[in-house]
Amino acid sequence: MNPFSLENKTILVTGASSGIGRAISIESSKMGANVVITARNEERLNETLLQMEGIGHSIIVADLNKESDRLRLAEQSPKLDGLVHCAGIVKTMLFQFIDAASLSEIMNVNFTAPILLSVQLVENKKMAKKGSIVFISSISGVLCALGGNSMYSASKGAVNGIMKNMALDLAPKGIRVNSVNPGMMETPIFEGGIIGSELLEEDKKRYPLKRYGKPEEVAYAVIYLLSDASSWVTGSNIVIDGGYTLL
Repeated sequence: MNPFSLENKTILVTGASSGIGRAISIESSKMGANVVITARNEERLNETLLQMEGIGHSIIVADLNKESDRLRLAEQSPKLDGLVHCAGIVKTMLFQFIDAASLSEIMNVNFTAPILLSVQLVENKKMAKKGSIVFISSISGVLCALGGNSMYSASKGAVNGIMKNMALDLAPKGIRVNSVNPGMMETPIFEGGIIGSELLEEDKKRYPLKRYGKPEEVAYAVIYLLSDASSWVTGSNIVIDGGYTLL
């Protein structure tokens, strides 16, 4: 028996076309899950699918900002043992320059859309008893702050706040709700030379483990929360930040 196995579990992963969402989809497939992946870009979803192991996986193309797409996703989804909310955006803007359109955009993508999708899946009885909902949040807005990051921090703070209340409200249904809060992750933006390598290396020194995280390392924590190994864990935030928030 392996309590961390995802054999015979069906998992829906949003934002699965890249980054952490792609890593979670791939690593979950390696653990035996049947994974339903969703995002707006079908081509990139197919790239994710090609890297996944096993059979029985499927793609549902959807823009979660559109109510019609959320409803369709909720209707087309099979019975789910796990739901992972990875879709999200970052928009850097100093507080004094925030405008209504930018604030609405980031809150809709990072907070409103995943919450309403969760509601629709629960209402449609698509979440199995003893199911697990996992939010990819952030240390930003929960444990620390960064200049120009007010809107993103607010959206992630909102996610962590509602997550705890969801855990209480859904406990009678046997559904667990948790979040994973990563620090800085290695992303493709660094490969294009947009941020100089010297600056990156200097920034990494701020982390006790002297490096950024990898998407797979977040995926491993998510797999724990999706698996039976975490059957008594709900309403919790798992911090994965290389020790950054210790300082």
